[in-house]
Amino acid sequence: MFLQLRLSMAVMEIGISCYQISTIGFTSEYFRAESGITFWPDSTLEAASELDTIVIPGGDGLRRSLVSETIAEWVLAHVNESRRVVAIGGGIYGVAPSGLLDGREVTTHWRYANDVARCFSNLRVDPRRHLVKDGAFYTSSGASAAIDLSLALIEEDYGRHVSSVVAQEFVSAPTNGNGKLPSPLVFDSQPADRFAELIPWIMRNLHEDLSVNTLARRACMSPSHFNRAFKSVFGSPPGEFVETLRINEAKRRLSVPKRTLETIAASVGFSDAQTFRRAFERRLGAKPRSYLKNFDGSSMAAASANGESALPQTGRISGARKALAIPTQH
Repeated sequence: MFLQLRLSMAVMEIGISCYQISTIGFTSEYFRAESGITFWPDSTLEAASELDTIVIPGGDGLRRSLVSETIAEWVLAHVNESRRVVAIGGGIYGVAPSGLLDGREVTTHWRYANDVARCFSNLRVDPRRHLVKDGAFYTSSGASAAIDLSLALIEEDYGRHVSSVVAQEFVSAPTNGNGKLPSPLVFDSQPADRFAELIPWIMRNLHEDLSVNTLARRACMSPSHFNRAFKSVFGSPPGEFVETLRINEAKRRLSVPKRTLETIAASVGFSDAQTFRRAFERRLGAKPRSYLKNFDGSSMAAASANGESALPQTGRISGARKALAIPTQH
């Protein structure tokens, strides 16, 4: 089964998400996954639309040759329409048969490492690494690493500040020595909570007026206090932060065919194309179209087993950014 996440302009807010989720199955029939969760596919492999990112979680089902080969053939057929391919733990069995990982650095769950190395000798397998990015292909060591990988992908798509907001949702309090939960944690500041709600709103409204006065009203703060508090939390003034989000979004929209600089500039809040060009070149050191032509992969923060970055920058797959697919059927 595949979960297809279509990217939308909506962002993280109550009832709104950066990624719209639907399911894609081998057939249109519902099934029970290895986890015990029942899924009812919204589409099938044959009917799946163009994808932005293909994510393949693990599961014993992927070790069945018929399943792994079917998925690998499907991935190979759609890879040129996609921007990146991700395998979580044993999900590597759904990509490796395609030959797309040959010669690349990969990681996987330690339990499968020897078998993967034996079955796919052209892969450079290192299970000691938490996450690995080689070109447009991402692999992770297991379920816990999948959370870090998800956050890294969000950072790659929407920036560090948004991924930090999402990371807060995964925080869990450790137990003390007698197995009881400690006293509830207290957030350091109320403004941080307000900003956690404000940032998704900004991203949904990049085309609107996002002046300090507008943002301060949204956060129910005075402009002067808002300006100081925002910089203390995010390390940059609101105007600089908003421009960064606009440039990041513009980079993604540049890859959409038949869109002009004028329409892209207006859609992310720049007054005109010339202002957009100047901001883009100031931030990235290249003109928009030149940057797109020479782009060989954006950065993604990730941790290796020893806590260091494990995601080298080596390229990307071209194609429209439209959907994210995740197989979980076994």
